[in-house]
Amino acid sequence: MEREAIIFIGMQASGKSTFYQQRFGDSHVRINLDMLGTRQREQQFVAACLTTFAGFVVDNTNPTRKERERYIGPARARGFRVIAYYFDCSLDECLQRNRTRERKVPEKVIGEFYKRTEPPVTGEGYDEIHIVTHGQPSIHTARIFNTFVVRQRFPSLTQEISFKAAHPTE
Repeated sequence: MEREAIIFIGMQASGKSTFYQQRFGDSHVRINLDMLGTRQREQQFVAACLTTFAGFVVDNTNPTRKERERYIGPARARGFRVIAYYFDCSLDECLQRNRTRERKVPEKVIGEFYKRTEPPVTGEGYDEIHIVTHGQPSIHTARIFNTFVVRQRFPSLTQEISFKAAHPTE
């Protein structure tokens, strides 16, 4: 298996953890700040994965490019392929899904994350960018990336549109 560092980007209640369980639960270590409690523990898990060349998924909101840098640079330095999964979910969808969760996030917090979220771009250092939606693909989101659609897959609950960076360092 190829060394992969996968970074999830999306608001609370956008389906990240469920997607992890369905797609990567058997193959990649899950790194989740809510579960680990501190950034120090999170960084220890990332370091362990990088040292042992274990594939991992950072299952956090990761709303800004600055916040994602802490994973991308070290992973690339160790020869990992860096892949982004951007959960393109509307604020209304996330708020509605949050209301059905056992552990609810305050709506104000979700709204603040929504305002701060910066979609991933290839210039951050990704080898691939995948957009995960819960309905029709977002034309607006597709225009954010100056790359080519290389495949579409239709899993049971979500539609995933994949973009492969023509020049990851652009």
